[in-house]
Amino acid sequence: MHGGGWFAYMRSGDEKPKLTRKLLGRVLSYALPYRGKIGGMLVLILLTTGVSLVSPLIFRTMIDQVLPQKDFNRLVLLALALLFLPILSGLISVVQRRLNSAVGEGVTFDLRVALFARLQRMSLRFFTNTKVGELMSRLNNDVVGAQNAISNTIVNIITNIIEAIALLVVMLSLEWRLTILSVLIMPLFIVAAQKLGKILRDIARRSMELNAEMNAHMNETLNIGGALLIKLFGRAQQETNRFRERAGNVRDIGVRRAVIGSTFFMILGLVSAVGTALVYGLGGWYVIQGSFTIGTIVAFGSYLGQLYGTLQGLASAPVDFSTSMVSFERVFEVIDLPHDIVEKQDALELKDVKGDLLFENVTFNYDVDESKLLKVVKRYGRMEDVGAVLSGKKAAAEEGKQAPDKGQDQQSPAAVSIPGIFSQEEQSASDSPEDEPTSQARDSALEDISFHAAPGQLVALVGPSGAGKTSLTYLIPRLYDPSGGVIRMDGQDLRDLTLDSLSSAIGVVTQETYLFHDTILTNLTYAKMDATQAEIEAAAKAANIHQFIIDLPESYNTIVGERGYRLSGGEKQRIALARVILKNPKILVLDEATSSLDSESEALIQDALKRVMAGRTSIVIAHRLSTILAADLILVMDRGRIVERGTHEQLLAMGGLYSQLYETQFRSERG
Repeated sequence: MHGGGWFAYMRSGDEKPKLTRKLLGRVLSYALPYRGKIGGMLVLILLTTGVSLVSPLIFRTMIDQVLPQKDFNRLVLLALALLFLPILSGLISVVQRRLNSAVGEGVTFDLRVALFARLQRMSLRFFTNTKVGELMSRLNNDVVGAQNAISNTIVNIITNIIEAIALLVVMLSLEWRLTILSVLIMPLFIVAAQKLGKILRDIARRSMELNAEMNAHMNETLNIGGALLIKLFGRAQQETNRFRERAGNVRDIGVRRAVIGSTFFMILGLVSAVGTALVYGLGGWYVIQGSFTIGTIVAFGSYLGQLYGTLQGLASAPVDFSTSMVSFERVFEVIDLPHDIVEKQDALELKDVKGDLLFENVTFNYDVDESKLLKVVKRYGRMEDVGAVLSGKKAAAEEGKQAPDKGQDQQSPAAVSIPGIFSQEEQSASDSPEDEPTSQARDSALEDISFHAAPGQLVALVGPSGAGKTSLTYLIPRLYDPSGGVIRMDGQDLRDLTLDSLSSAIGVVTQETYLFHDTILTNLTYAKMDATQAEIEAAAKAANIHQFIIDLPESYNTIVGERGYRLSGGEKQRIALARVILKNPKILVLDEATSSLDSESEALIQDALKRVMAGRTSIVIAHRLSTILAADLILVMDRGRIVERGTHEQLLAMGGLYSQLYETQFRSERG
């Protein structure tokens, strides 16, 4: 059996397709824009099939007529024909391949763009409960698998059907008894393929798992974080030994797979040889009896080889097609996912933003609607299927089952860091299973939150870890929708506004800044694509980062590295401040933590923050006493509720939670 059939049988145990008329119709709809090219391919398939049938007939003519008659002129013509036919077939195949690749790559393009566009509108809840690796698999592996259904699988099925019919017609015209005998051998192919294919499938699956373990180990230890940790703890030799063991397992399974694969094809070759021997034996008898010419049996043998190859392809076609349908189902699953954050059809575009923000009895919880998430898919050979990468321990959750409390298959918000949105410290604290979404002490992360931030006011959020401060700030840019109550901006319910206008009105600055692996200029202009150089420099000066940038060898064209790794924490934060200044939002959401910075960076950032917040409505998770003293309103949060509110002096006079926090966290700054 050829390679395609082998791998098809290898996959067949993993796929559980549901072929329906609706699914098939939807798949074919992606082929409609390319129907002209597909029609051209079908014409070329017919031509290729016709050309492949001519060569054996030429051999028969040579053997039965030209050579016995010693006709030199016809011999030359037939020899030239044998030379011309491969050239013609090759040219046709090049054109066919051109059309095939145009269809395949076109479908891939259409599916990828549709998927990516859909994902861009998914809520933060979706991303905090979905593995990045799974999304990459949908965009890459499944998209390629899906386009194979149109550009390869369907084309191959049609090709094999046409070739099989043409070959059977020609063979029946030559000798019907030999043709029937040839077809009767096919069940032996199917039995051999099923028995041996199962063994090969299990070995191939194990090989993928071992490769995944080895690749996961490389991924963990060769990234900059892993390499640094290994060097700091002096574990280079131990990791080399660990890698040697895993690479050895891959080597051993590879040898076993090669040997059994060769045995597999050898047995299939023997089955084919049985059919060939029977045909040539019976055909030879007919030749001896004078009812069959030597040329005819040679031509028949050539057709026989083509027929076996074609029938093998048809035998594996259902599995190939079903596998492609599974890929399409996975692609359609993403495209069909309902939006968690929905923009109304008649949504209003927010103009002339004043920055008035109002929370009215807002309640929020992190309940996850499973129907809006991707199904867990077991992908052999993928690194995310590996349990514990170093120790090798398997994941506690069974395949296909979720264990959010273990952080295995589908992660809770606590298990996912969202760089560039909110600080890792605040997120893990306020969104952890213990503190917010699954707390047994309360059902909601936020309960009955009401406050008003007038245009230009500074509202400081303070409270112990897990109080719900970050959860509150999640709701302002509508990363989540409240479970109850209303949030209004300039008197309009956030759910009545367009997402783009809402995004334009709100700026977010975080403790853990996310920067693209690109230039400083690109990272800054991400806030305003058409910003002039003067605007960029003005924003950088306001953030106290301009002088640092121009002192760099390549100034604003300096590459910042992966996640800005080439910059210090203070430098990244000031670039983030410059970016939000360039955006010029009316409402600012800010985690102003500076605890991990040196005193010089902290002073520069504090000075920049004053400029950033000037004239803007600011909602700040406050970590500094200076911010609290400057606040127009302080909201003291505990366990998802606002327990105290007022100015610094008013709250101190209450002698409550704020007073305790002041004594433990802030008073040392004043001293």
